[in-house]
Amino acid sequence: MSKYDIFFKLAKEAGIENCELTVSESYSFGFAIFHAQVEQYEVNNGFAIAARGIINGKAGSASCDVFNKEKAKYLVDEIVKNAKVMEDDDPVFIYPGSPKYKKVNTVNKELRDIPEDKKIKDALELERLVRAKDQRIVEVANIYYQEDHSSFTIMNSLGLKLSQKNNNFFMYAAAVAKQGDEVKSNGAFFLDNDYSKLDLNKLADEAVNNTVSQLGGEACESNNYKVVLDRDAFSSLINAYISSTDAEEVQKKTSLFIGKLGQKIASKKVTIEDAPLAKSLFARSFDNEGVATYNKPIIKNGILQTYLYNLTTAAKDGVESTGNGFGSAAKSGVSPVFLRMKPGKLSLNELFAKVNNGVYITEINGLHAGLDPQTGNFSLQSAGFLIKDGKKDRPLDVITISGNLIKLFEGIEEVGNDSKVFAQAVENPSVIVNKLAVGGK
Repeated sequence: MSKYDIFFKLAKEAGIENCELTVSESYSFGFAIFHAQVEQYEVNNGFAIAARGIINGKAGSASCDVFNKEKAKYLVDEIVKNAKVMEDDDPVFIYPGSPKYKKVNTVNKELRDIPEDKKIKDALELERLVRAKDQRIVEVANIYYQEDHSSFTIMNSLGLKLSQKNNNFFMYAAAVAKQGDEVKSNGAFFLDNDYSKLDLNKLADEAVNNTVSQLGGEACESNNYKVVLDRDAFSSLINAYISSTDAEEVQKKTSLFIGKLGQKIASKKVTIEDAPLAKSLFARSFDNEGVATYNKPIIKNGILQTYLYNLTTAAKDGVESTGNGFGSAAKSGVSPVFLRMKPGKLSLNELFAKVNNGVYITEINGLHAGLDPQTGNFSLQSAGFLIKDGKKDRPLDVITISGNLIKLFEGIEEVGNDSKVFAQAVENPSVIVNKLAVGGK
């Protein structure tokens, strides 16, 4: 017998037709290193429970951060109260379950067993390595470690009960370099859930190289250039682009892809899938509504294959949910689980050779303010390098790139083989874009 049975008993007595509970539990451990001292040391344990129920076709919801008999009654009372004043006419569901769920292994049990002292010692060593790599490094601005363990459980009055666990750690090194009066800062990160894969020397090399390589930069001439978009810069653009596949945005007429299903929206070089069942830190066998997930192409050879649905948006379009319901009890939502772009065969240096003369963009900033999601137009502060005679040349500073997301993805000429996984749950390589406006001097 589960301790949560009291909630379902009280819900039935209150006339709630069907209901569900979602339970989120978490443990996190993090700290920062500055000047060989541990700062911002934090250990947190989290618990949150959300409830949802349907009365007369209306859904009410409530949440709290502890659970007992009194809280169970509180959740039921709030559901009833909220359902009575709900004016939203969207269809609502308590899902009975999918025919089959594929198991995914997303937990490295050894991560939490590694002593915290070991992780702190490694972070201190990383700070020392970054400082010692290059005499132009005048400061290690931050060494940051964050470790997260989470579990998500959904159960409902129809007999569904599912649970998923995930864990990962993130190590970041930020450096400051100085040459004359010029000062630059940058860094590098490592993300995984297998601590044995952490290579402190490699991470230090990357942080230092990313920082000192910016020294001596100046703006280029303003012009239209053939561009290599580095995988780091490109990852955020992929997330912004794929957000238009949210069926709710399509239904509200705010998507870039209204009426584009089955049509060409990108270069034939572009294949992007939502891969929740791939072996990754982000794997999920079910979404927050209890629908089984599955790997699916979103864009295949440039053609839009599907919109992403939860139960509500799927009902509106008369289709099945794609297993992308990741909102809260109070607000349904849609998002991909793990975006993965199919890599090409060319190395980064081969991409430079293909471009011959152009611009290599390594960093973009201000995406939230500089991108209009309804038109796809963007103007973003950037940094990078010139590409001259097929090779990476001098650094560029104080430049902007501007254009349109649809035209950018249509203009992808080549895809690299240097795929990397980013914390935003996307894996992608670098790409060549045939033309981007670069503003400089």
